Amino acid sequence: MYLCGFPCMVWELHSAHITQLMAMSSPLQNLPTLISARGNGTTTAARPPRGRHGAVQAAASDTSTAVSGGYEEGKLARPKWAGETPLSRTVQALISFRPLYSVLKLVARRVLISTAEKNNIPWKEMTKEVLESEVYGEVDSIQNQSIVYPDYYFKPFHAYDEGNLSWLAAAEAEPAMLSMAKRAVPDASSAYEANQIMRGNWLDAIEQHIMQYSQTSMIHNILDLGCAVGVSTRYLADKFPEAEVTGLDLSPYFLAVAQQKEKTGVPRKFPIRWIHADGENTGLPSKSFDLISIAFVLHECPTTGIVNIVREAFRLLRPGGTLALHDSSMKSKVLQELSPVLFTVFKSTEPFLDEFYLTDMDETLREAGFVNIKTILTDPRHATITATVPL
Repeated sequence: MYLCGFPCMVWELHSAHITQLMAMSSPLQNLPTLISARGNGTTTAARPPRGRHGAVQAAASDTSTAVSGGYEEGKLARPKWAGETPLSRTVQALISFRPLYSVLKLVARRVLISTAEKNNIPWKEMTKEVLESEVYGEVDSIQNQSIVYPDYYFKPFHAYDEGNLSWLAAAEAEPAMLSMAKRAVPDASSAYEANQIMRGNWLDAIEQHIMQYSQTSMIHNILDLGCAVGVSTRYLADKFPEAEVTGLDLSPYFLAVAQQKEKTGVPRKFPIRWIHADGENTGLPSKSFDLISIAFVLHECPTTGIVNIVREAFRLLRPGGTLALHDSSMKSKVLQELSPVLFTVFKSTEPFLDEFYLTDMDETLREAGFVNIKTILTDPRHATITATVPL
């Protein structure tokens, strides 16, 4: 929706590359030492566990449960660099120093593109293809001129001063997603295979939840809330070809790219509908969807936004309907063991990451009215949380 679509891109950075760039900028030369001195210890970088695409299994229970899905969890409730820990406060203080923040933003962008292209993701070519296409003509047909954007939507995100309200962010969203997938599933033969594995595990978790807790396995209407440029939306439409799928996002630029890409693809029995709206207050009819997916969105929202989006999803789902959240996992061993350099650059591009990690998602879902809450690591870095609206 929202801010999302452009996933936590700094996960793709390699410590060696960042350190090399940091050495070129004097404000950053002693950053790891400074964090270690002030943060009461740091974590150690570790190679991500081997990715795999296997069946995911959740325990059968009416209470909330969490399982690993075959991927390794860390020993902490959340990373030391997140939340209200001394280390987290130290990193946040460093990021708040404007000259340092400007350098971190530059480092994040340079290394992200370099890392993507080293994994054979044609970042520049993919971006150029979008920017030189007919995409600009899609905005008029999709933009809702009456939208009032939440204040937090104007914050810089992902090294873009305009956040998701820019053509460049929209044009670079898909290569960034591929780069994120390759980092999440490093043993995949390509970024495209990694994306298939990551998305496949997410879809498996959704399908199994529906089969276990919904009265019927028939899915007629799906909402991809925070669809960005429509990558997750197209996966949902392919998985459920008999369903009518809607992609909703707060960025008209992302939606224009999504609509343009869909027009150039293979025609569907039920064309995807694209809606420019606020995920906290969509204006859509109550009880109008059987499945709502929110993928890589909530980590980009403040606590109030997270709560409001979950409540809106509950309102929009029919009795027995399924909600699926897909985002970074605070229990991920890989994320808990990010190096000081990595997590500092990471947090510099994600202004609401601490609020996300401090949110008790199970409790937020329960307070909204959801039951059968299940959490599973569907790759080494991300979890899928599924829940049901009571019948």
